[in-house]
Amino acid sequence: MKQLTKAEEEVMQALWQLKKANVKSVITVLPEPKPAYNTVSTIIRILESKGFVDYEKQGKGHIYFPLVGKEAYSNQSINKLVDNYFQGSFKSMVSFFVEKNNVDAKDIEVLLEEINKNK
Repeated sequence: MKQLTKAEEEVMQALWQLKKANVKSVITVLPEPKPAYNTVSTIIRILESKGFVDYEKQGKGHIYFPLVGKEAYSNQSINKLVDNYFQGSFKSMVSFFVEKNNVDAKDIEVLLEEINKNK
Protein backbone atom coordinates (compact mmCIF):
# COMPACT_ATOMS: atom_id res chain seq x y z
CA MET A 1 0.00 0.00 0.00
CA LYS A 2 1.34 3.41 -0.93
CA GLN A 3 2.02 6.19 1.59
CA LEU A 4 -0.12 9.29 1.33
CA THR A 5 0.93 12.91 1.48
CA LYS A 6 -0.45 15.09 4.27
CA ALA A 7 -3.04 16.63 1.91
CA GLU A 8 -4.08 13.19 0.63
CA GLU A 9 -4.44 11.93 4.20
CA GLU A 10 -6.66 14.90 5.10
CA VAL A 11 -8.96 14.13 2.18
CA MET A 12 -9.02 10.43 3.10
CA GLN A 13 -9.89 11.33 6.70
CA ALA A 14 -12.85 13.30 5.34
CA LEU A 15 -13.95 10.41 3.10
CA TRP A 16 -13.62 7.89 5.95
CA GLN A 17 -15.80 10.16 8.05
CA LEU A 18 -18.39 10.79 5.34
CA LYS A 19 -18.32 7.26 3.79
CA LYS A 20 -19.53 8.67 0.42
CA ALA A 21 -19.33 12.26 -0.72
CA ASN A 22 -18.93 14.67 -3.59
CA VAL A 23 -16.02 17.14 -3.65
CA LYS A 24 -18.11 19.93 -2.13
CA SER A 25 -19.06 17.75 0.87
CA VAL A 26 -15.44 16.73 1.39
CA ILE A 27 -14.43 20.39 1.53
CA THR A 28 -16.99 21.12 4.26
CA VAL A 29 -15.28 18.72 6.72
CA LEU A 30 -11.70 19.75 5.93
CA PRO A 31 -9.93 22.04 8.41
CA GLU A 32 -9.51 25.78 7.87
CA PRO A 33 -8.25 27.28 5.68
CA LYS A 34 -10.45 25.36 3.25
CA PRO A 35 -8.64 24.34 0.06
CA ALA A 36 -10.03 25.31 -3.33
CA TYR A 37 -12.52 23.02 -5.07
CA ASN A 38 -10.03 22.27 -7.88
CA THR A 39 -7.33 21.35 -5.35
CA VAL A 40 -9.56 18.81 -3.59
CA SER A 41 -10.79 17.46 -6.91
CA THR A 42 -7.18 16.94 -8.04
CA ILE A 43 -6.24 15.22 -4.76
CA ILE A 44 -9.22 12.88 -5.09
CA ARG A 45 -8.17 11.96 -8.63
CA ILE A 46 -4.65 11.22 -7.33
CA LEU A 47 -6.17 9.05 -4.58
CA GLU A 48 -8.18 7.28 -7.25
CA SER A 49 -5.04 6.58 -9.30
CA LYS A 50 -3.34 5.21 -6.16
CA GLY A 51 -6.26 2.83 -5.58
CA PHE A 52 -7.54 4.49 -2.41
CA VAL A 53 -10.77 5.95 -3.81
CA ASP A 54 -13.40 5.09 -6.41
CA TYR A 55 -16.58 6.81 -7.51
CA GLU A 56 -20.14 6.35 -8.66
CA LYS A 57 -21.60 8.59 -11.31
CA GLN A 58 -24.47 10.71 -9.98
CA GLY A 59 -26.06 13.04 -12.51
CA LYS A 60 -23.29 15.22 -13.91
CA GLY A 61 -21.05 14.64 -10.89
CA HIS A 62 -19.32 11.91 -8.95
CA ILE A 63 -19.81 10.49 -5.49
CA TYR A 64 -16.47 9.30 -4.10
CA PHE A 65 -15.92 6.56 -1.55
CA PRO A 66 -12.86 4.95 0.05
CA LEU A 67 -11.59 1.60 -1.19
CA VAL A 68 -9.03 1.36 1.61
CA GLY A 69 -10.33 1.29 5.17
CA LYS A 70 -9.02 3.64 7.82
CA GLU A 71 -7.94 0.76 10.07
CA ALA A 72 -5.98 -0.96 7.28
CA TYR A 73 -4.19 2.28 6.38
CA SER A 74 -3.52 3.13 10.04
CA ASN A 75 -2.06 -0.32 10.66
CA GLN A 76 0.21 -0.07 7.63
CA SER A 77 1.35 3.44 8.63
CA ILE A 78 2.15 2.42 12.20
CA ASN A 79 4.06 -0.64 11.03
CA LYS A 80 6.08 1.57 8.68
CA LEU A 81 6.77 4.02 11.53
CA VAL A 82 7.95 1.19 13.80
CA ASP A 83 10.13 -0.28 11.04
CA ASN A 84 11.66 3.03 9.91
CA TYR A 85 12.25 4.74 13.27
CA PHE A 86 12.36 1.97 15.87
CA GLN A 87 14.10 -0.87 13.97
CA GLY A 88 10.90 -2.89 13.96
CA SER A 89 10.62 -2.87 17.76
CA PHE A 90 7.21 -1.96 19.14
CA LYS A 91 8.79 -1.98 22.61
CA SER A 92 11.28 0.70 21.53
CA MET A 93 8.45 2.82 20.13
CA VAL A 94 6.41 2.58 23.35
CA SER A 95 9.51 3.35 25.44
CA PHE A 96 10.17 6.40 23.28
CA PHE A 97 6.63 7.73 23.74
CA VAL A 98 6.69 7.03 27.48
CA GLU A 99 9.99 8.87 27.87
CA LYS A 100 9.28 11.82 25.56
CA ASN A 101 5.60 12.38 26.38
CA ASN A 102 5.53 11.86 30.15
CA VAL A 103 3.14 8.92 29.98
CA ASP A 104 2.21 7.97 33.55
CA ALA A 105 1.77 4.53 35.11
CA LYS A 106 -2.03 4.78 34.98
CA ASP A 107 -1.92 5.15 31.17
CA ILE A 108 0.38 2.13 30.92
CA GLU A 109 -2.01 0.07 33.08
CA VAL A 110 -4.95 1.00 30.82
CA LEU A 111 -2.92 0.00 27.74
CA LEU A 112 -1.98 -3.33 29.32
CA GLU A 113 -5.63 -4.01 30.14
CA GLU A 114 -6.56 -3.33 26.50
CA ILE A 115 -3.77 -5.60 25.25
CA ASN A 116 -4.84 -8.41 27.58
CA LYS A 117 -8.49 -8.02 26.51
CA ASN A 118 -7.54 -8.39 22.84
CA LYS A 119 -5.40 -11.52 23.28
